[in-house]
Amino acid sequence: MVIPLLKRAVFGVFTVFGVLVLVFFLARLTGDPTNLYLPQNATNEARAAFRTLHHLDQPIATQFWYYLQDLAHFDFGHSMLRQRPAMESALQAFPNTLKIAAVSLLIAISAALVVGSLAAYRPGGLFDRLSSTASLAGASAPDFWVAIVGVLVFSVALRWLPTSGTGGILYWIMPVAVLSLRPFGLLVQVVRGAMIGALSSAYVKTAQAKGVHPRAIIFKHALRNSMLPVITVAGDIAATVVNGAVVIETVFGWPGIGKLTIDAITQRDFPILQACVLVTAIAVFVINVIVDLLYSALDPRVRTK
Repeated sequence: MVIPLLKRAVFGVFTVFGVLVLVFFLARLTGDPTNLYLPQNATNEARAAFRTLHHLDQPIATQFWYYLQDLAHFDFGHSMLRQRPAMESALQAFPNTLKIAAVSLLIAISAALVVGSLAAYRPGGLFDRLSSTASLAGASAPDFWVAIVGVLVFSVALRWLPTSGTGGILYWIMPVAVLSLRPFGLLVQVVRGAMIGALSSAYVKTAQAKGVHPRAIIFKHALRNSMLPVITVAGDIAATVVNGAVVIETVFGWPGIGKLTIDAITQRDFPILQACVLVTAIAVFVINVIVDLLYSALDPRVRTK
């Protein structure tokens, strides 16, 4: 088990480095940040000093060399706008993203396990048809569209919920609901498919013949043996939820790493952008490792490659 994880770790390091290199060059295609951070009447001397301070006066290859040197010393630069270490800003914002992603994923998985299992118990029944329609709609609806409609309906029209920001539980309802909608829709379909196969197996028929209660058959016998495909999809969805928080945080003004990334792009704050991408990439890698460990815990016959 240790050797496969070490292989994943080495592969993850190269993947994260490749992403950082790509982001470094793509970010600088957005233009010179000097025009954003200095007033229009700034002198040429002030503009030259700003470019020199951030190595913007150097060729792109030289800038990249400085960047690699800083990475080797775990120096991720300072924010051009906030005048503070870029990694400090990213790590301060990431827990907010992690909280909303964890709550959304927990709600989506819990609800999908119940709905998908009950739908699979009587395929083709009324509950199965209703849950399948609702889950397909949730999996297909774009997050940004659902978020905007939610703001228009529940905040502007009905005035039940705040439009954006953080605070009490009311500020969590719409971001969590929107962020958990797509994972819920996808997982319901996966749970339903896996449970239909499990409920038709021989050991379930034996339990039914012995008079075991249907609830015990569904949630004790069949569900556990259907968890491997669910964990596979849930692991992929978990990484998607962390990345998808960019849209949700932007719409609802949630102070997470997604909003910080968008702000860094619009403000051409290259150090912040690179730090945010690094933190997000490491988080996705850790999620994939956790999924591998869960695989082995549920089924010892499964080994990571």
